Amino acid sequence: MNKIMLAVPVFLICGYFQTAEAAEHRPANKASKHAVTTVHKTRHQANNHRSTVSWYGPEFHGKKTASGQTYDMYAMTAAHKTLPLLSYAKVTNLKNHRSVVVRINDRGSFHGKRDMDLSYAAAKKLGIQGLGAVEITPLSRNEALSPANNDGKASKHG
Repeated sequence: MNKIMLAVPVFLICGYFQTAEAAEHRPANKASKHAVTTVHKTRHQANNHRSTVSWYGPEFHGKKTASGQTYDMYAMTAAHKTLPLLSYAKVTNLKNHRSVVVRINDRGSFHGKRDMDLSYAAAKKLGIQGLGAVEITPLSRNEALSPANNDGKASKHG
């Protein structure tokens, strides 16, 4: 009787893990299968989003940011509502197709429906003087610091 009582829980546990593993590899329907494969193929494309951005400059220069860093309007940085602090993003101006890589070191924008406020230097490189329409692409640290994303130039990320 004791052997049976030990065998039943072992059998149930093994059966549970085999069922769970099979469920991970078996799509619930065709739509979910397509969604899962799409996520793997277009990891960054799914995170891209278009937004209206602005910039902030002299009035905040030298003040503390949400990350604890001091804001430098001449550094390639930005404030974003949801991207992780001290992460990187590629920002592309949709009007002239110029791109820059910025480091997210602050929270904002808190005006209108904008998701991001760029540093003065980032906005200037993008050709944005007031509001601008951009595409924001989150980047890993390795992607952000690669020469391909910086046109071979070292840039100040704050």
